Amino acid sequence: MEIDNQFCLIFRHGESIYGLEAQHVREIFPLPELTILADAPKDIVGSLNWRGKLLPVMHLDLRLGQPMRPCQISDSIIVIEWQGIQVGLLVHQVLDVQAVIREAAPDYGRLEQINTAFVAGIAKLGDQLAILLNPETLIRQADEVALLVSKSELGTKTDSPAAALPAAWHQIASERGGSNFYDLYCPKATPAEQAAFRQRAEALHPPLEAADSTVQLSLAVIGLDKAYFAIELASIREFINVQQVTPIPCAPTYILGNINLRGDIMVLADIRTALTQTPAKAAAKAIVVEIDDIVAGILVDAVLDVINLSPAEVMPVPAASSTISYLQGTVRYNDKVLSILNLPALLSTDRQMVSQAA
Repeated sequence: MEIDNQFCLIFRHGESIYGLEAQHVREIFPLPELTILADAPKDIVGSLNWRGKLLPVMHLDLRLGQPMRPCQISDSIIVIEWQGIQVGLLVHQVLDVQAVIREAAPDYGRLEQINTAFVAGIAKLGDQLAILLNPETLIRQADEVALLVSKSELGTKTDSPAAALPAAWHQIASERGGSNFYDLYCPKATPAEQAAFRQRAEALHPPLEAADSTVQLSLAVIGLDKAYFAIELASIREFINVQQVTPIPCAPTYILGNINLRGDIMVLADIRTALTQTPAKAAAKAIVVEIDDIVAGILVDAVLDVINLSPAEVMPVPAASSTISYLQGTVRYNDKVLSILNLPALLSTDRQMVSQAA
């Protein structure tokens, strides 16, 4: 049965043509470099800093239960929204916005290969058929991704990502842990293409507020023993799942051992003791940080969010704080006050141990 005309964004993915109601589309841009979420739903291939907001990115192949094709420099991201939840949809080629007449989808032909829950109908475009996708069911799993967006501004399953996150970075298989965007999804990217992907990612960062400040501070919000802290994003190389830790003889108690990250050996540290918290009972998630000449893993419970703010919003650490030497300020985050960790101070106590134990 035919339904009223509606405007749809038309795009190509593989051999098929798809459409989405234009009212649910927020932005379209070329595929940038993505940050891998060690614990995201299977169809979430990463995240990116979208105008200061953490945006999970879903690959259409994986969402539709089909084999995933490698990413290309020509791919695009469509930011779609449903009931306040935004997700990036990775597709091959965006074509046009057209007024179409939606019809009921037949139960034969190419549609047999697609879960009908994702299909809102079809539309005739000349001699071709466009499969109209249902944004509600596409993003439904991102309801799990709503915890990957609400508390963390991302997530719902709390397992990822990243993403995810205890709300935060959901559940992709642990084999993703420790891998990067190019190894997993874009293995044939040339150095020039990798540079282009990175430039695209940087272009999506929020603009500097020239009126108040020429600098903006980007922070990752992390969970440690039921408390929230922040780390400068510039110090973070990636988020990983901890697979195996090799103990180091005679190391300080906060040095859990060495980890092997794609052939690079580095120390894994638990900073809870320095922050007067209970040491971790198990090593599961970590962030890889780079401070001067030190590259190390820091154990965390979850990565919850990425926020951007003016340095003027940073407040001093209360003088009575017992951990003041390991903090460089505090900021407001929703209804909480976050302490910004001073990583150079935290890692400098046994600098030689941290940098050479590997």
